[in-house]
Amino acid sequence: MSLITRTLQKACLLKQRGIASLAALPETHQMLQKTCRDFADAELKPVAAKHDREHLYPAEQILKMGELGLMGLMVPEELGGTGLDYVAYAIAMEEISRGCASAGVIMSVNNSLYLGPIMKWGTQEQKEKWVRPFTAGKKIGCFALSEPGNGSDAGAASTTATLEDNNFVINGTKQWITNGFESEAGIVFATTNKALKHKGISAIIIPKPVDGLDLGKNEDKLGIRASSTRALMFDNCKVPKENILGEPGLGFKIAMMSLDSGRIGIAGQALGIAQASLEVALDYSSKRLSFGNQLYKHQIIQSKLATMATRLDAARLLTWRAAWLKDNHQPFTKEAAMAKLAASEAATYLSHQCIQILGGMGYVSDMPAERHYRDARITEIYEGTSEIQKLVIAGNLIKEYGL
Repeated sequence: MSLITRTLQKACLLKQRGIASLAALPETHQMLQKTCRDFADAELKPVAAKHDREHLYPAEQILKMGELGLMGLMVPEELGGTGLDYVAYAIAMEEISRGCASAGVIMSVNNSLYLGPIMKWGTQEQKEKWVRPFTAGKKIGCFALSEPGNGSDAGAASTTATLEDNNFVINGTKQWITNGFESEAGIVFATTNKALKHKGISAIIIPKPVDGLDLGKNEDKLGIRASSTRALMFDNCKVPKENILGEPGLGFKIAMMSLDSGRIGIAGQALGIAQASLEVALDYSSKRLSFGNQLYKHQIIQSKLATMATRLDAARLLTWRAAWLKDNHQPFTKEAAMAKLAASEAATYLSHQCIQILGGMGYVSDMPAERHYRDARITEIYEGTSEIQKLVIAGNLIKEYGL
């Protein structure tokens, strides 16, 4: 049982309810928020700059996050998880990412893109083997969908998986894989029947390391530099046929539904970066003197702060709405895309304005503002670019209006 679970059980547990304004959280979620914020302040913020600067994987912090129950947040307790919901996940992702965006994305991929699909489509045997050991932070997973020639076009997988005897033989390359180096298992999407196009894509669980799988170089990225990003290169890599997730041809559906859920996590990450940026701007503007007054007393700075806070709260409410819809088994694809779009653009905007408020101090690495700016940029790209989110939103709107 995780530390978070034990802590929450001591509280008066309230039933999850439909929150009209999404402003009143159950006591369990309020306690989770405080626990994650305290952890971020004590364990993540003090080392985030060093990990970013030196490209260091935060192994000690991820292990502690696992002990808290954050690496298997939605996994039932009987499989070693914490057994919470997606609103809790969004809250935890924001607080962890407020401390370190790299730790946030490591947590997000493990929870919603690796564990999530196996929990939904895996057999009991697969859950025991590929879920239980990955909830404590000692092992993490990855999600291998993108390829060098097709990032947003998920239905154009050129990686193939051919069934030979009792094994799938995998050939091809997956690109931009978060947790690509440290992960000890992953979900790979490969074409098992070219004639069926996107309906011929299957999801296969792979162990790491495994013969026939090589890793590309660790990408030197603009931001989230404490998380690894590698290519997975398959050359006649054999994986037992029982490692298929769901059934043959279900891979595209698994990928799209997993990304819907994952976008809630990335929205949470973006909120954390935005919140951290706002806090830096507020703190600096209360100490810096300009024209005889503290910065925050100038009307132009107040205007910036007001817009920053408004965009942040709007994105947060969109994110909680998407999470609440998922928790209550209602359609949430459009809302998850809205949340991811709004939160990622808010992160970019707030981190930009934070640097403007700090001026020259915002441009140097002595202050965290420039790191937040670099970290924010990827949130508009991975798990579906802002352009893809708009296509998803528009497509769902068209269906809703019967056009």
